[in-house]
Amino acid sequence: MRKSSSEAVIALGANLSLSASRPRVTLERAIDAISRQGFVIRAISRFFETPCFPAGAGPDYVNAAVVVETDKTPLELLNMLHDVEHEFGRERVQRWGMRTLDLDLICYDDLVLPDAAEYERWRVLPLDAQKQQAPQELILPHPRLQDRAFVLVPMADVAPDWRHPVLGRTVTEMLAELDADEIKAVTPV
Repeated sequence: MRKSSSEAVIALGANLSLSASRPRVTLERAIDAISRQGFVIRAISRFFETPCFPAGAGPDYVNAAVVVETDKTPLELLNMLHDVEHEFGRERVQRWGMRTLDLDLICYDDLVLPDAAEYERWRVLPLDAQKQQAPQELILPHPRLQDRAFVLVPMADVAPDWRHPVLGRTVTEMLAELDADEIKAVTPV
């Protein structure tokens, strides 16, 4: 029997102003928009300034994370997040480009989608291939969350004990495995 609701973590990021609103204001407004979509916001991280990824691709980002409770499926949730991005002027023209708003579904309970083999293929994809390829289906958990301080630092504020269903490590443990300089570069706003 399926439980009535699930918890998901959403990573938020912005590095371009929107209608004269700075990225932090955009993230605050995006959290309100997510709430208006019917999601129950369970936790909101602090806001962090983070170096643009990949380096040199644009201005620094403001990043955050939220935990939402939802009765939507992962794909329904993702589609609603894309609707919110569109509302905030997001255009999907360049992979890892500058953005008015980026909403990433990082995890949904302990689901692995579409299956363990496909998840693993995306998790170990070399960086050069990551720049050129994007999955055509939802991959959960996010295949590179364990590699990115700009995701793990905010996530540690709201879900430090979430355990990666494939790697078997908590957010706190994955964060501790990152290079200290990467972590220091993610600074509270």
